Amino acid sequence: MTAWKPPCTATYRCGRRATLERIVTAAVTLWDPDRLHTLDHQHAEAPGTPEPSHRTPIPCGADASEPSRTILEQNDMRTQTKELQTGLTPANALQILKDGNQRFINNLKANRNLLQQVNETAEGQYPFAVILSCIDSRTSAELIFDQGLGDIFSVRIAGNFVNEDILGSMEFACKAAGSKLVVVLGHSACGAVKGACDDVKLGNLTAMLAKIRPAVDRAKTSGARNSSNAEFVQEVADINVSIAMDQIRERSPILKEMEEKGEIDIVGGMYDVGSGEVTFLD
Repeated sequence: MTAWKPPCTATYRCGRRATLERIVTAAVTLWDPDRLHTLDHQHAEAPGTPEPSHRTPIPCGADASEPSRTILEQNDMRTQTKELQTGLTPANALQILKDGNQRFINNLKANRNLLQQVNETAEGQYPFAVILSCIDSRTSAELIFDQGLGDIFSVRIAGNFVNEDILGSMEFACKAAGSKLVVVLGHSACGAVKGACDDVKLGNLTAMLAKIRPAVDRAKTSGARNSSNAEFVQEVADINVSIAMDQIRERSPILKEMEEKGEIDIVGGMYDVGSGEVTFLD
């Protein structure tokens, strides 16, 4: 019997590349068939041209002809720079996050060259938003909003509540580094919220969960007032986000003034761990 021999490495790589190219071609055709000829023409016209570090399909439902979307598309296409950051409004920043979450829930993402982004951000960073979220392993803001290196500041703590250190971090992000948006992001089925609902006592966790108890006390959902009641837990999570937003304004004169001047927005959101969708709260 002839011994099996592994395929030539070069052959394997070529075959894998060909397969990937077919997948990309199919995906591009699905998103916008009219772009296929343009991409092929560009490739034929300039073979070997370096890939951009940040290439994103226009999100479903977007109209590329709208002048108001130009700055958003530029931000989707590039590593964050001072120029791009300065050109954004708080509303633009929020829309970028919404568009990124739509890509995420549709299993689409920007084709980033992360190593190139490392090089391009080595001398400075210009994130357009700072996001306070939970440490839950399912709630990485960079993934949920399909953002790359240098795009957002990410602040994480169990229960996404506010303290002095977090406020200081947000003030740095907005006042010193130029971010245009503060997001408090809660999520469904939050373990910290459940622990607060059950009044768990365990080491340093006791003091931490006490910071979520005000949300528990305000909840009005009928039935069991513990983690066995999913509706109660979700109401507490929603209230906890609202409390954090209020505390940012109350405890940070810097951020409150920036919001009043229209330099930033402070918004809340809720991430559904079952669907991947973020709903921004009124």
